[in-house]
Amino acid sequence: MRISYSGAAIAALATAFAHFPAMPQDIPTLTGTTRLACEALLCLSSGTRPSECSPSLGHYFGIKHRKFSDTLDARRAFLAQCPTVRDDPEMSSLARALVDGAGRCDAVSLNAALGYTTDTGRRYVTDKMPTYCQTMYSTPYTADLAASAPIYIGTPQDGGYWVERADYESELRKYQEQLERAKQEMNSGNGGA
Repeated sequence: MRISYSGAAIAALATAFAHFPAMPQDIPTLTGTTRLACEALLCLSSGTRPSECSPSLGHYFGIKHRKFSDTLDARRAFLAQCPTVRDDPEMSSLARALVDGAGRCDAVSLNAALGYTTDTGRRYVTDKMPTYCQTMYSTPYTADLAASAPIYIGTPQDGGYWVERADYESELRKYQEQLERAKQEMNSGNGGA
């Protein structure tokens, strides 16, 4: 299987190769953790996770510390080993957003993280995506990833929630049916008024 990346991501990482001295046939080769860091950046930026991503993502997600903040700092440091992250402010911003958002910007995670319960016991889910998720999905380097960004259905006041883009149509129907049932229950509870 071949890894497919947006042209912008490939162009950005190609600039990293310009920092290496010319090798035979002018083909720069990244090795070691530098290579893993650049590969992880590409794989995290992609909407797919082919098997070729396993070594770099295994290394990335294998970085764990007792404190979650220390884990994120160590993952940032790992991605910063890719020359493009050090040299391109947009790529640096993307790397920070990927570290902060990796595994935390899907619909299930957003519903859990952005949900809250009021004093009345009613649960709401905020419709504002965290900044790190917005950044992760909106950079020119993540077009493939942005195509699979979760979508918010409804409004917080009416029980809205985040859904995966692939499930949008069926979840929207379910949400609308739920709203209609709630409206009918309210009307029947008020004597049909």
